[in-house]
Amino acid sequence: MTKNTSQIFGIHAVTALLEKQSSRIIRLYVQQERHDKKIQMLIQLAKNQGVSIELASRQELDSLTHEANHQGIVAFCTQTIFYSENDLSGLLQNANQPPLVLILDGIQDPHNLGACFRSADAFGVNLIIAPKDKSAGITPVVSKVASGAVDTIPFVPVTNLVRVMEQLKELGLWIYGAAGEASQSLYQTDLTGSAAIVLGSEGSGMRRLTREHCDVLINIPMLGSVSSLNISVAAGIFLFEATRQRSQHRR
Repeated sequence: MTKNTSQIFGIHAVTALLEKQSSRIIRLYVQQERHDKKIQMLIQLAKNQGVSIELASRQELDSLTHEANHQGIVAFCTQTIFYSENDLSGLLQNANQPPLVLILDGIQDPHNLGACFRSADAFGVNLIIAPKDKSAGITPVVSKVASGAVDTIPFVPVTNLVRVMEQLKELGLWIYGAAGEASQSLYQTDLTGSAAIVLGSEGSGMRRLTREHCDVLINIPMLGSVSSLNISVAAGIFLFEATRQRSQHRR
């Protein structure tokens, strides 16, 4: 395959691709040794969408995916659309409610990034922003963990995160940074307006300049002995609370 194609594997990720963007698929491989119900349902979905299937051995699929957990299904497709900071205004204007943006400052683990995409999709995030450098990009592993959310949430990799944060402020968003030492609780914070939530890297949190350009720093109250949460778990909690508040606010 050429550099203009991407690879997506795993039952959930490929099913989501077939359901939402089957026209992107160039070639679909199915493990010839698998005949279980999940694979048969996926094959039927592909046929319904007019996508042809090529059978391949487990060894061939292992080689194609560099020994990844492909679950017997691999799709080669045109690349996911990526956006730039020049697209921010248009993306936010298309939001059908006060925009909710997730900013990920330096998340390097593709599993965490994929899980953040799933939470973002579940809780109505309009777009995800991340630095281009020292951050995980969209990879087959991210797509697999995200279970299709990579194709539903616009992803904006940026060169200068602080500049983009200031651009978001000019567009009317408040920037809320997640910080364990913050004095203000997530549950004391009004997230019903146009908002961007910033979460830092798995180990060190937000970088200094990122932290300094947040409007408000907030924390998740912790009741047990554990002092911090996995970044994707924290993202789910912040986004759930924002969605809960917005749902009540609309009543």
